[in-house]
Amino acid sequence: MNVKSRARIGAVVSAAALAVGAMAAPAVADPSNGFRVLAGAGSDTTQDVLNGLGDSVDGGNTVASYDATGTATVKTRATGCVINRPNGSSAGIDALRNAVDNNTGCLDFARSSRGPADTSTTDLTWIPFAKDAVTVAVRGDSALSNGLDLTTAQLHDVYTCSLTSVNGVALTPLLPQTNSGTRTFFLGQIGVAESAVGTCVGSMQEHNGEALDSAGDIAPYSVAQYIAQTGGIVNDRHGATVLGKVNGSAPQNTDGTLNVGFTYNRDVYNVVPTSKLSNATIASTFAGSGSKVCNDADTIQLYGFGVITNCGDTTDPDLKGER
Repeated sequence: MNVKSRARIGAVVSAAALAVGAMAAPAVADPSNGFRVLAGAGSDTTQDVLNGLGDSVDGGNTVASYDATGTATVKTRATGCVINRPNGSSAGIDALRNAVDNNTGCLDFARSSRGPADTSTTDLTWIPFAKDAVTVAVRGDSALSNGLDLTTAQLHDVYTCSLTSVNGVALTPLLPQTNSGTRTFFLGQIGVAESAVGTCVGSMQEHNGEALDSAGDIAPYSVAQYIAQTGGIVNDRHGATVLGKVNGSAPQNTDGTLNVGFTYNRDVYNVVPTSKLSNATIASTFAGSGSKVCNDADTIQLYGFGVITNCGDTTDPDLKGER
């Protein structure tokens, strides 16, 4: 990791810690009313909407969702269960797997903005609950933003460092931290293997536009997160960024809502142990179109996400795996 990358990550973490105290939003970072029945962690993309759902479902007594950034550890149960804070989808899934393997009971679900990386087993089930999309963000005060509309081929070349300038601006591409589901999803969409990411690419905490501090910076960004941030629903960390088009497709509709048909659209998930789908609380909270999460479309849309017809589906074999 280069010096600029380390500095950016440090600045983002510091800013996030300060923002926790200053933010006035419908939901707060980490549950503030004690321990709840179900504990989860992981994705930065869906941390805020899960905070909102956690406060809405059963009057805030059932779902505890712990943010991706903040203190180094989180305590998820009244006794024991002090764990390293999982930052990103993969980190949350790993932490859930550890809780299952060691029978700790510290986590019941993981937030994920990507699907399973391995479907050779059925140990975990990815339960979809909302639609998001990922585009690229740049600074609005940079010439880079002028009519920005990149193709998938161009983005491939940006992140393999073979395309180094757009609109006369030298590019400094960024990617989210290694455990980010958004990183995995975006690289998959542009056809770049992790091993092929160019040496010109730096790293940052995902969906934090304040980390884009120079004219050539470009980074993938959750459209739902951007909508919630710019709409004042969550802590606004979009900084000076604006969203660009991809393949001629705009990430937002004319009314500012998520374009669910955007080029790089994705479902987002809550991941649970498949063996726990028979648990009454987990099932009623996450599983099926009539689950409490799926019935709270107002909260899902408030945080910038779109509703989906397959909300709560636990039967898709492509959404089971990863052990």
